[in-house]
Amino acid sequence: MASSSKVLVLFIVILFIGSSNAKLSVNYYSKSCKHIFSTVKSVVSAAVSKERRMGASLLRLHFHDCFVNGCDGSILLDDTSNFTGEQNANPNQNSVRGFNVIDDIKTAVEKVCPGVVSCADILTMAARESVVLLGGPKWKVPLGRRDARTASKSAANNNIPPPTSSLSNLIASYKAQGLSKKDMVALSGAHTIGLARCTNFRTRIYNETNIDSSFAAQKQSKCPRTSGSGDNNLAPLDVQTPNSFDNNYYKNLVSKKGLLHSDQQLFNGGSTDSQVQRYAKNPNLFNADFVRAMIKMGNIKPLTGSKGEIRKKCGRVN
Repeated sequence: MASSSKVLVLFIVILFIGSSNAKLSVNYYSKSCKHIFSTVKSVVSAAVSKERRMGASLLRLHFHDCFVNGCDGSILLDDTSNFTGEQNANPNQNSVRGFNVIDDIKTAVEKVCPGVVSCADILTMAARESVVLLGGPKWKVPLGRRDARTASKSAANNNIPPPTSSLSNLIASYKAQGLSKKDMVALSGAHTIGLARCTNFRTRIYNETNIDSSFAAQKQSKCPRTSGSGDNNLAPLDVQTPNSFDNNYYKNLVSKKGLLHSDQQLFNGGSTDSQVQRYAKNPNLFNADFVRAMIKMGNIKPLTGSKGEIRKKCGRVN
């Protein structure tokens, strides 16, 4: 009996360890929620049709989630009287958006398969659908993440690279997440869509020299030099095709038309210049590398198995 009891205990321990370290899978919901992809696509499609910018916002939400203790949906947790989330951290405050769309997706998903799909997975799928809807590549999304019960405002402040980052800062920030320099340049191509606030590019258009003069003048007309004036005025990150997912972002960098300081750092006489030039010339190469980097980023420290929870509402723990 003693021997069989030890075997049983060992089996339970192995089972527990295996469930805690379960890997993500593209077939994770094949039986438990067959219509998950069509449900997510329907809501994202409606949101992006209503406002093209929303695609970029949802992609950015996924990025800002994954860079703070992994892809665990922590960015979705609202502040309360006794809980401080990540939404008011410096990189997120008055900046990240799209929470209402994630809530709409969650509501729709709960109707077809209640209590099954995590908010972290919804973020991941919404990011993919946004890229596809705006003309970018499609890929199979590994799923099976669970939702965090905690968040970290300090980690959000420290881990998400600001628009003032140097190339070495960017490389270090991505390396800390297990992402390579090549991944960093590919993922930066997400700035082929979306908008930025004047406060985040003011210094670049007035003080920097590695910028096309006509491009700078154009941006200055909508972004006053004085801090506090027009801070929230918006400009497209990609001056050519701001609502299409393509490789024009890299062409802009080669032409010294990167909107953010951190963007132009990728093509400024440094170690990433050649990769930017390759992407500017070869959209298929960019798409392939972007997909690989997105899957890799989506694998940053996910909660799986028995860790975390499946939230009923994305903005609060159960």
